[in-house]
Amino acid sequence: MALNNPYNTTPVRNETAAGAAAQLLLLVLLGTAIDLGPVGWLTGLAFAVATWAVLTRALSRSWLVSFGAANRVTLARATLVGGVTALVADSFESPPPVTVLVALTAVALLLDAVDGQVARRTGTSSSLGARFDMEVDAVLILVLSVYVATSLGPWVLLIGAMRYAFVAAARVLPWLNGALPPSTARKTVAALQGVLLLIVGAGVLPHALAFGAALLALTLLSWSFARDIRWLWRTRDSRAEVTAGAR
Repeated sequence: MALNNPYNTTPVRNETAAGAAAQLLLLVLLGTAIDLGPVGWLTGLAFAVATWAVLTRALSRSWLVSFGAANRVTLARATLVGGVTALVADSFESPPPVTVLVALTAVALLLDAVDGQVARRTGTSSSLGARFDMEVDAVLILVLSVYVATSLGPWVLLIGAMRYAFVAAARVLPWLNGALPPSTARKTVAALQGVLLLIVGAGVLPHALAFGAALLALTLLSWSFARDIRWLWRTRDSRAEVTAGAR
């Protein structure tokens, strides 16, 4: 496959290697500062390897000749999410350092508003970058929902699992794979998931308010998915006709 590629992909692959190295460095720092346990170490290492492998494969199939500033921001965010994942995994063995967990999550959420702007301003938007950004968001929400579920109950896991359930359903129901129109409401709801779960996870709210915040996050996310699924269902025939005409 490499012989048929007229571009030199080495610089792009070096970016993913640098991302993996940054993830290892963050794990070392966490291990030194808070005595990260074996579960946290193994989970963090697994996250680093999985991110490197998936991203490297995606890049090799995308024919990108430059990784781009926006993807670098997303990769930095992925590194922080790997740290959060390690801390949450370690929390099942010992109480987590909430301050560190909140700090890493907060920076990751802030950077989520940066990579898109960088891509637009530099004219480097790509389908791979958008997918990379979305997957990092999904993992962060899943990990935060696991953490919050330990205090509020298993029902919170629905927040993190909903997107993956949608992807699984799309394998059975092809009409769910349709491209959705841009939506400010969808983006707002997605952003609120991380913010609300972070506030609840920080432990600054009384139990009743924390429960209400998590329930609000789940309600908004359910509404957003139901809205998109309804649109995909109502437009399935017209989209099928367009696809058939294109063929």
